[in-house]
Amino acid sequence: MCGIVGYIGSGNALPILINSLKRLEYRGYDSAGIACQNGKGIEIYKTIGKIKDLQGIIPSHLADVCTGIGHTRWATHGIPSTHNAHPHSAGGVVVVHNGIIENYRELKSDLVAEGSEFFSDTDTEVIPHMIWRMLKRGLPFFEAVKEVIPRLTGSFALGIMSETDPHTIYAVRKGSPLVVGYGEQEFFIASDIPAILPYTKKYIFLENDQLCTLTQQGIEITSLNGRGSVPFRDRIVEVDWSPSMAEKEGYDHFMLKEIYEQPAALHDTIGEWIDRPEKLLEELKLNIPMTIRLGSIHLVACGTSYHAALIAHHMIRNLARIPVHVEIASEYRYSNPIIEHGNLFIAITQSGETADTLAAQREAKSRHAKILTICNVVGSTSAREADSVLYTRAGPEIGVASTKAFTSQVAALCLLAIGLSIRRGVMSMSETKALRTQLAKIPELMEKTLMKNEKVRHIAHTLLQAKDCLYLGRGLNFPIAIEGALKMKEVSYIHAEGCPAGELKHGPIALIEEGLPVIVVAPVNDLFDKILSNIEEVKARGARVIAVTDEPERLMNKADDVIEIPATHPLLSPFLSVIPLQLLAYHTAVLKGCDVDQPRNLAKSVTVE
Repeated sequence: MCGIVGYIGSGNALPILINSLKRLEYRGYDSAGIACQNGKGIEIYKTIGKIKDLQGIIPSHLADVCTGIGHTRWATHGIPSTHNAHPHSAGGVVVVHNGIIENYRELKSDLVAEGSEFFSDTDTEVIPHMIWRMLKRGLPFFEAVKEVIPRLTGSFALGIMSETDPHTIYAVRKGSPLVVGYGEQEFFIASDIPAILPYTKKYIFLENDQLCTLTQQGIEITSLNGRGSVPFRDRIVEVDWSPSMAEKEGYDHFMLKEIYEQPAALHDTIGEWIDRPEKLLEELKLNIPMTIRLGSIHLVACGTSYHAALIAHHMIRNLARIPVHVEIASEYRYSNPIIEHGNLFIAITQSGETADTLAAQREAKSRHAKILTICNVVGSTSAREADSVLYTRAGPEIGVASTKAFTSQVAALCLLAIGLSIRRGVMSMSETKALRTQLAKIPELMEKTLMKNEKVRHIAHTLLQAKDCLYLGRGLNFPIAIEGALKMKEVSYIHAEGCPAGELKHGPIALIEEGLPVIVVAPVNDLFDKILSNIEEVKARGARVIAVTDEPERLMNKADDVIEIPATHPLLSPFLSVIPLQLLAYHTAVLKGCDVDQPRNLAKSVTVE
């Protein structure tokens, strides 16, 4: 996903822009560029490749600039190349852009007919041409921007500068996320908080159809739908993440750091509510009549968050005895969903800006469902648009492959399930107390599980020649199997498939051949004997079995490798069984020489459909 940064103030803009762009590298990109006001005009430097390549072409005389914008591009329109890299310019107007301009072909055709000359294959380049056209007609810069934005169709975020207003940056949001950093006589824009985390803890999350004017004297936010100036001081959010949370801190990769941060993230997520889960329902505005009469819960998410929803489905159904529907967000609004007034819709999203999840959330809201979001970013769009928010406390997650955000989401959903169970009288107080006690111990058990890192790394060597892997699980462990398979696909590029073990005979067993790695999620529960039979089935056909279990003795003669995890309540085993699968994917990818933090073709947050 593309990244935007911008700075205006009395400081040196160049190192701030470069450092901020580096902090957006986790989003994935193929080219980068900056534009700086030097007092005489705007200078643009851009190149295919990485930030270090960009630094190599920037001359030393830019050291004193105090206004600039920057961009990392992930190709959508036009191949990765220098001429397609951002910023794009026309007539002294410079633009960086995230998102998609859906009607750019028609706009470009009109502009070409009027004599405009284009130098890229992107949809972005129409924007500076359109603004320049308005400037030539005599409109002030601010009015020119306001005139152009309504003519653009799509979801986008923009950073704009012009030589006509040498100490002004305009930031526009329509769909794609954009945050304004509020500092001491200096101001910032960014696609994501980690980009500018070292420079300020105060942020304003722009809402749709808002234009922010940034000067050295301050900022002003204007509504583009005719409502005029927007008060913003009561919307300044203080984020307590430290800059070190977005640094590797001695780890080789962010992914490994974030795997090891899971005990702390889980502890922080459950800490406020573990002793009073019923109070959590009050905080979430889930009143007694609503939760007692609750007909169904809809859990909707994408990717790894969808797997968290599948686990929550088991937890809520078993603990609170409420019907639960789990759906992929990208399919939800196209399926004519049946969701009724008073049903609970839960959106699960790490960033709070995932386009498909937001669209599903808005669809459910239009049908008068109660909207709850499980989110990791304070002030994000999903959080602002929901009726209530249950925040995970994972801190910034930089690695594209989600790890600590996943387990934090499951923890938040587990608390919700326990609270609903208490409210509805399904479990006795002694049962809920025992479960809460076990949940409180999970961070410590995660620490013990992480001690298996070296063993997992040793096992990863056996997968380097694998072309395919099969992951098996039953019941609550099936979502962990597909999550483990997703991690392997994401970072090592080995084809991996997660399968319900009970479905082996219905097709997947045809894939088993000599040496095929089969990773089995097998903590002891009421389906343990069933999973043992599945292991026998694949072993009889030559598979190489790697088992994750809390009963290693019962698998020593059945599996080729056994990774032991601590025993816990069966509903809580996913917190522990997922860690070896995360580590297995990570070490396999590293040994293969893959870029684990920025896997090819992937972005951290998918903010366009």
